[in-house]
Amino acid sequence: MKARPTQQQPSKPKSGPHAPQVKTLAVNRKARHNYEVIETFVAGLVLTGTEIKAIRAGMFSLSQSFARINNGEAWLHGMAIQPYEQGNRYNHEPERVRKLLLKRGEIAKLIGKTQIERMTLVPTRLMMVRCWVKIEIGLCRSKQLHDKRESIKARNAKRELARAVKKFKD
Repeated sequence: MKARPTQQQPSKPKSGPHAPQVKTLAVNRKARHNYEVIETFVAGLVLTGTEIKAIRAGMFSLSQSFARINNGEAWLHGMAIQPYEQGNRYNHEPERVRKLLLKRGEIAKLIGKTQIERMTLVPTRLMMVRCWVKIEIGLCRSKQLHDKRESIKARNAKRELARAVKKFKD
């Protein structure tokens, strides 16, 4: 007797207990204010044991960090992770350069955008996906002063509209 070929069902996005749990640890709001984010990429971070423990404890800062591509590899500069309190002689350096884990095609795309079009790589969000620390890198263009003012005006107008709608409903 011949076995029948089975038809493969299209994959659905996972939801429920087996879906990857994503927990946002930090959002770089200053990056959204100073830069116009064109595209985002999610990258893994190469960290040591005490760095993971310090990140879980919330002892880090994204505010002065940026990414660069050197020799076909992506590196994160300026992300401060404070030394872990219970870490002994194996503790890490707070301001060390950390490697980003991206696919080769993504790195090639980023090389073209950053060198030719003069864009910047800025971390926008740090998150935990299951047990791994991931970072969202934004391909950004710097905002001029008038662009920042327009953003502030649009945000204030949106806030005023929400207040008016809320007052109208009450």
